[in-house]
Amino acid sequence: MAVKWNGGHSSSVLCLNVSAEGLVASGAERGELALWDGGGSPVAQLRLPQAEDVTSVVFSARRPSTLYTSHGETISVLDVRSLQEPLQRFHVNEEEINCLSVNHADSFLAAADDSGAIKVVDLESKKVSRSLRHSNICSSVAFRPQRPQSLVSCGLDMQVMLWNLQKARPLWTVNLQECDMEEESPQSAGQIFNPPLAHSLSVASCGNVFGCGAQDGKVRIFRVTGARFERELEFQAHSLGVSQVLFMPEAYWLLSGGNDGKVLLWDVSSNGGKQQKSPAKSLHRRKAQAAASSRKDGKLNKAASDEHPGVVPKLSIEHGEKVNWLSYAELKGSRRVLVADQTSSVSAYPLPEP
Repeated sequence: MAVKWNGGHSSSVLCLNVSAEGLVASGAERGELALWDGGGSPVAQLRLPQAEDVTSVVFSARRPSTLYTSHGETISVLDVRSLQEPLQRFHVNEEEINCLSVNHADSFLAAADDSGAIKVVDLESKKVSRSLRHSNICSSVAFRPQRPQSLVSCGLDMQVMLWNLQKARPLWTVNLQECDMEEESPQSAGQIFNPPLAHSLSVASCGNVFGCGAQDGKVRIFRVTGARFERELEFQAHSLGVSQVLFMPEAYWLLSGGNDGKVLLWDVSSNGGKQQKSPAKSLHRRKAQAAASSRKDGKLNKAASDEHPGVVPKLSIEHGEKVNWLSYAELKGSRRVLVADQTSSVSAYPLPEP
């Protein structure tokens, strides 16, 4: 049963993030920003300049009092101990920002926008160190844990890309539509009408496994091996587009939220329930074959979807509203998934122990 957090916003909540100290930040339409305590009470509110929609909020991993927010084409850096005028602003993107990510070293900030650009800001020099690009809207970008120069991104060009900040071009690119067509599945014909526009990415705590949610309702799980990645698992998760995916900490449990109003919890480890160090151990046995047959343009072999016909959610939440954002928090000793949707409330649901 959801606990509704009210009083922080007057319009639709678009994004969420939780600090290492358990403070929750939420951004909403019309420049609204709110901070919440672990009990779901708003403790501070701010309206950002120009009242532009707050599309992403990210706490610093090393300095939990520092909050990065995107609104319009601007990134504002805030001190949550005194939520007032931004400490700093970056104007490096040319179009509306969709997603922010900060690496674990707190040395680089990546901002993905509607032009397809990913602007990477060096937080020490305060300057753009890299400009990376998709050919259409870049919807999500995520640094890999413990790898401060490595990040993954996805966009409405149906591309999923692996980047290293030492290079301006992607190390590896996969086109989700081309992968689906290679599979020659019965659903391939439908891809033309419901293409796998990629909406959301999340990287597991190990840094080598990441999930991607797309408009075709599927979740795809990839593993990074060196300067490339391979698809390990694919399954139909939602009846409409997958708007959000989120790996839980310390486990291969993945949350997904969809336009169908559902929030689902999946175990994507290979044996469907028992936690292990990495999912799909059989990948290592397949690696030599995959390396020989995968082509350099990133087209992959038939994915593991038919090897895992029984992927079923561990938990299904009928949220009822289109999901805008998901976040995870341990609040007052219990695990919660936080859901932002088309309303002005944040919903908190209890989660089972792993």
